[in-house]
Amino acid sequence: MSRIGVKPINIPANVEVNINKENYAIVKGPKGTLEQQLPKAMIIGIQGTELTVSRPSEIKEHKSLHGLTRTLINNMVIGVTEGYQKVLEIVGVGYRAQKQGSKLVLMLGFSHPVEMEDPSGLETVVEGTNKIIVKGIDKQQVGNYAAVIRDWRKPEPYKGKGIKYSDEVVRRKAGKTGK
Repeated sequence: MSRIGVKPINIPANVEVNINKENYAIVKGPKGTLEQQLPKAMIIGIQGTELTVSRPSEIKEHKSLHGLTRTLINNMVIGVTEGYQKVLEIVGVGYRAQKQGSKLVLMLGFSHPVEMEDPSGLETVVEGTNKIIVKGIDKQQVGNYAAVIRDWRKPEPYKGKGIKYSDEVVRRKAGKTGK
């Protein structure tokens, strides 16, 4: 029995969830609309303000899709009501970020600044010069764009310089020891 899959999803009053016969979900809320194709094998039922996901049989594939389907729908509901955000921190002398219109400009020790255009549906906010907040309603897009930004300069273990998530712990290593 899937511990996550059996939990019902509570649908807030300001959210509208539509799921057709092919399990194509459309979730509308105050922050926007999300659409996603869910696994067709799962049985999705809506009773009043609760949504439940069940599986048709006990085969391994259906068991693995049960919790996934419930989590995808729950993430869509949370996204259109509250939204998601990832916080990145830039550590290092001379490393900084700034916002120019819809462009994020990063100075990361290269001979040129790194310019990144915000994808549609996402917004980046720069606080100070070393804190970047990626906001959006789609959890997958927010995490993916934050990872793309982080990939430009991953934190290194000797001095801790680079771009890291705010909750990430960088394991430090001792440098070379002189004689």
